[in-house]
Amino acid sequence: MPFWQRFLILLAAVVGVSVIVSVTWHALFSFYLPSYVSGVIGGLSAVLIWDLLKKTKPPKK
Repeated sequence: MPFWQRFLILLAAVVGVSVIVSVTWHALFSFYLPSYVSGVIGGLSAVLIWDLLKKTKPPKK
């Protein structure tokens, strides 16, 4: 998988995780999570997702 595809998947996942965490937090606690906190959570998930995407690269010949 080329770098740009991994990057787009990563970007979509980070934004998705941030939105899901923010909406879930608001539903559970009835106040909004600060955007920088959901951004940090999304950024931490990016590390795991990037590592997973690197492992899906086919072996070089």
